[in-house]
Amino acid sequence: MKYYSTNRRTPEVSLREAVVASMAPDNGLYMPERIERLPDAFFDGIARLDLHRIACRVADAFFGEEIEPETLRRIVRDTFCFDIPAVRVDDGIWALELFHGPTMAFKDVGARFMARILSHFIGGRGDEHPVTVLVATSGDTGGAVANGFLGVEGIDVVVLYPKGRVSDIQEKQFTTLGRNVTALEIEGTFDDCQRLVKSAFADTELKRRMRLTSANSINVARFLPQTFYFFHAYAQLRAQGVTSPIVVSVPSGNFGNLTAGLFARRMGLPVDRFIAANNANDTFYEYLRTGSYRPRPSVPTLANAMDVGDPNNFARILDLYGRSLDALRADVAAFRCDDDQIRATVADTFARTGYLLDPHGACGYRALRDGLRDGETGIFLETAHPAKFLDTVESITGRPVEIPQRLQEFVKGEKRTVALGAEFEAFKEYLLSR
Repeated sequence: MKYYSTNRRTPEVSLREAVVASMAPDNGLYMPERIERLPDAFFDGIARLDLHRIACRVADAFFGEEIEPETLRRIVRDTFCFDIPAVRVDDGIWALELFHGPTMAFKDVGARFMARILSHFIGGRGDEHPVTVLVATSGDTGGAVANGFLGVEGIDVVVLYPKGRVSDIQEKQFTTLGRNVTALEIEGTFDDCQRLVKSAFADTELKRRMRLTSANSINVARFLPQTFYFFHAYAQLRAQGVTSPIVVSVPSGNFGNLTAGLFARRMGLPVDRFIAANNANDTFYEYLRTGSYRPRPSVPTLANAMDVGDPNNFARILDLYGRSLDALRADVAAFRCDDDQIRATVADTFARTGYLLDPHGACGYRALRDGLRDGETGIFLETAHPAKFLDTVESITGRPVEIPQRLQEFVKGEKRTVALGAEFEAFKEYLLSR
């Protein structure tokens, strides 16, 4: 399997090259040269398969030509030390709970998988030129990546995050670890952090003097594993006797999750359509309505992990659909949820059903509640545990939220960060001085 750049101005590369380099030399994002359609027999029996067996089959379609079967099975097994249950929330609406991993966020899947793939490709060597993983975070990515790569020999992790724009618990998950993890507190927005990472990959001197890669969803080893849980969601609904058409609602920030879902659909996953649930950062929502893509600075919202004004994976979605807006509209609808609607959705759902949504899941749930058609079943991605947004959720419900033990352990740690402005030269100087 070869991987090509969305900008199509550079030669195709192997999986190893795509993972280690992260971005193509022409600043495009890597895409697999083909998307294998899985056989009907796989879907006929999928309701009887567990998460591990589903993930191994899907992983083989992308990675099997370059990674031997036993190694790939081990990577999948080590990635999933947790389950991803589908839970019924309301009539015809289910939540896919992606928050049962080590940092209690959906990004545990991609981050843990990528850490093991990258370690496999570099041979786990500690040498004088370690791989430096750059990752920009608007909330959950930083913790998932930092913990996924913690202590991995030959790999250093540098997390960039916008000062004051992540929750206290999210911040503690990557600023208290030490060892091979460094946190950079950037005076700016998430888009500034993302711009700094992209600029680093475009800088000739940095590429010559350092071995850089990224653990954001620009990396194929981060976003492709996210296809696994779309198949697992479908399997669970079918196992529960759901036979109606299925709609999947995806809280969307950088659009790695939605891109993974669209890949799964191309592989044959019987999902009728997707809904991209935006918060006030509604660049994609506007694009589907008007056909005009206007990236702009992000604004802070209650659903902070979705505070992205120029989504990285928009380029992949355009490429996947041959830049056809009509084809994209046929598969994907968009929904916009502002902070008042998030508050009302969390409060109402908890009062009626007893199910506590996090702010991101609230966007996904509301998109289904308002957008499901007669005879459809909806499932939304519940992307993080509500305790990670303690002040927000407790202020909405008026009830205390129990903090799981694994989150309490992070809270006890001492925050250690390096403060930087949003100028690239200062960031570059920091990287070269390490």
